[in-house]
Amino acid sequence: MSALTRTSDSPFSAANWQPEVVQLLDEHHLVATSPVPRRRMHFAVSLGQFLQGLRDAEVCTLYGRFITDLDSYCYQLERAVAGPPIERRIDGPRGVTALLRCREVFRGRPASKFRFYVWHDADVLMQADEGLFGRIVDAMAGVAAEAEYVSDDLLLIHRTVFVGGPVLTRYAEREDGQFRVWLPDPENDEPFWQLVTGIERPPVMTYSIESLGK
Repeated sequence: MSALTRTSDSPFSAANWQPEVVQLLDEHHLVATSPVPRRRMHFAVSLGQFLQGLRDAEVCTLYGRFITDLDSYCYQLERAVAGPPIERRIDGPRGVTALLRCREVFRGRPASKFRFYVWHDADVLMQADEGLFGRIVDAMAGVAAEAEYVSDDLLLIHRTVFVGGPVLTRYAEREDGQFRVWLPDPENDEPFWQLVTGIERPPVMTYSIESLGK
């Protein structure tokens, strides 16, 4: 990790840390946590700004403080991803997964190759409705794996950064949580996304924002 001079407005001693975090996103979704709200906010905002400067990338910001149920999640997703209005459900032709798969192409401009979701305060929904949170995590990671390994469409790499506090760390450590395993499918022996993609588990890694120093 870089040990360059600290900038005056940063809560971190490390500088130029963003490229190193982006490298982690090459292969994984990221669960980034800190017990300090200011550090979490600075990490999410600064990383989001850096990602916006990358070529062929789009950044979708989800403000988790206002996401407490499926309706409020869909409300924000509809304002982050261009596409048709969606029903308040995860699956189906007009559900969350359908919108996650959408990609808008503008005339005269190349299609985006990367889509990054930066989910501030992701632990708010996790604490409000753990089951729903797991289903949404499963859908986001599943659509990402589908796009990368199964879809015949022009490749679009999806990566999500879940930012939160210690409670999100504890969820990420659970072997039965959707950062570690696909959601079981009652109709099949294998979880749905494992069956569709051939990927045995969601590619998610944890990252301590505290590693950036004080």
